[in-house]
Amino acid sequence: MIGADNRGLRYGDGLFETMKMKNGKIVFEDEHFARLWKGLAILQFDIPKHFTTEVLQQQIASLAKKNGHEKSARVRLNIVRGDGGLYDIKNNAPNYIIQTWPISNSHNEWNSNGLVVGIYEAAKKSCDILSNLKHNNYLPYVLAALHAKRQQWNDAIVLNVSGRICDTTIANIFIIKHHIVYTPSLNEGCVAGIMRKMLIRQLIADNCSLVEKELSIEELLNADEAFLTNSLYNIKWVQRIGEVTYRNTMTQKIFADILPTIS
Repeated sequence: MIGADNRGLRYGDGLFETMKMKNGKIVFEDEHFARLWKGLAILQFDIPKHFTTEVLQQQIASLAKKNGHEKSARVRLNIVRGDGGLYDIKNNAPNYIIQTWPISNSHNEWNSNGLVVGIYEAAKKSCDILSNLKHNNYLPYVLAALHAKRQQWNDAIVLNVSGRICDTTIANIFIIKHHIVYTPSLNEGCVAGIMRKMLIRQLIADNCSLVEKELSIEELLNADEAFLTNSLYNIKWVQRIGEVTYRNTMTQKIFADILPTIS
């Protein structure tokens, strides 16, 4: 139970994984749990013997079955530290909540209308040991999402403290210029997305030109194409950012030819 003294509630002391289930199995299961365990180590949790990947897998599967979500589901695993203040931790073990929601097959279809996205500049993302984690200190993304909703955008781009492109509220971002695919490097503070990782790996395997680097707002607005990735919807084409519109020729090819080989 989460009480008033819980450190997750008090300080955002925890992290989470958002995963997709298809036919009773988590997609990219090994990658998700590897990222989770890395995050738990960085946040210095004490891991009890009974807290294992296998136990979590069983409990996720059991809950999805109970909820009738086995066929196609969004799964959220949220882990928080126990009770205590900053210097008097009473429980350093992971406390966790599992949730599932049904998702439709249309979630993974090509979005022919394209996304309308904007740039949020008021709160910026730091670049440190926490940046690549999906941790519970999520305020830059929360504020960006609230701003996107007011502006009637589908998503908002979050900048890092240097004013460069980081990621969006729920996805990693890629751009295409002269048939070269670019994405912010992990050093730029973006979440280490699972779909990002898998897509980069496959693009390289298929001899596509891909560069992880610092990306400025100017480079984004001068790109030929732009798209977003996450573990739930895989790839979504960005049709417009501000007054700039983007084509989708190469993005469609990636969606049709490369995405099926990894998803």
